Amino acid sequence: MNEVHHELHGSMFSLLKKFVTHTYSEDMWHQLTNEAHTTGNFETTKSYPMSDILAIIKSASHHTGLSVIEIEEKFGEYLVPDLFKMYGSYLNPSWKTFDVLLNTERVMHGAVRHLNSAAHPPILNVSQVNEHLLIIDYYSKRKLASLAVGIIKGIADYYKEKESIAVKPTTEPDAERVQIRVEFKS
Repeated sequence: MNEVHHELHGSMFSLLKKFVTHTYSEDMWHQLTNEAHTTGNFETTKSYPMSDILAIIKSASHHTGLSVIEIEEKFGEYLVPDLFKMYGSYLNPSWKTFDVLLNTERVMHGAVRHLNSAAHPPILNVSQVNEHLLIIDYYSKRKLASLAVGIIKGIADYYKEKESIAVKPTTEPDAERVQIRVEFKS
């Protein structure tokens, strides 16, 4: 059970802690990690079992009344400024949401894999249907497509385009393979 897809990079746990303490409180973080039977101390240079992050998110769902999918989306949206701080130098400054999404797998995930061999981001196959529609085929055994949906919404928010973009999974959002429709209203 020590396969790559059953682990998640420690930086994601650190970012989840930042999200929970910012959105709720430090006490909430301690409560969630206690209930998840984890220490709550995650080193960014190590990997940890996927079951730990899923248990923390499930506990957060219980305490907030939000679904696991809603928590994952909100976490994804929250991640974007930190992701752009870490990997923004790989983005073309003239890009907006459409271009960032179109180039995420090649540019962003390529950089993640190059800079950190322990990180294994999901595979995203992005197809441009036309100038107003992207179809993203998400693939990861971690089944965190809701996180990806949140990140897409967060990117749109970052570029102040959130109101003109509709993001919708067209398949079950907690599967290994999920298709996400991203429509840009003119």
